[in-house]
Amino acid sequence: MPKLADVCRDIRSKNAGPFWITIDLFFRDRESFDRYAASPALQAGPIARIFDVPAEQVGCYPVPGLSVLKISYPRRHPQGGVVERDLHGGQQFDRIVDLELA
Repeated sequence: MPKLADVCRDIRSKNAGPFWITIDLFFRDRESFDRYAASPALQAGPIARIFDVPAEQVGCYPVPGLSVLKISYPRRHPQGGVVERDLHGGQQFDRIVDLELA
């Protein structure tokens, strides 16, 4: 099975305010987007388990015109808090790079 890094030209994460993280998946082309953006591995439940957040708070937003899937989820700790270790959210994507897609 291909991994997410195999079908995306870029994967990045960033903060989306003090309480949210957004991950952007830039698929290599429209064909890859059409085939993998709706993969079961990229749905709210699996993403919630990876980031240890409630599934009902995970949003998956396909942008077909750009071959992009945006995934948003709540931070476990507010940005800049005492136990928060990634102020800009730029390291969060690393957890899904090797995710196997069906």
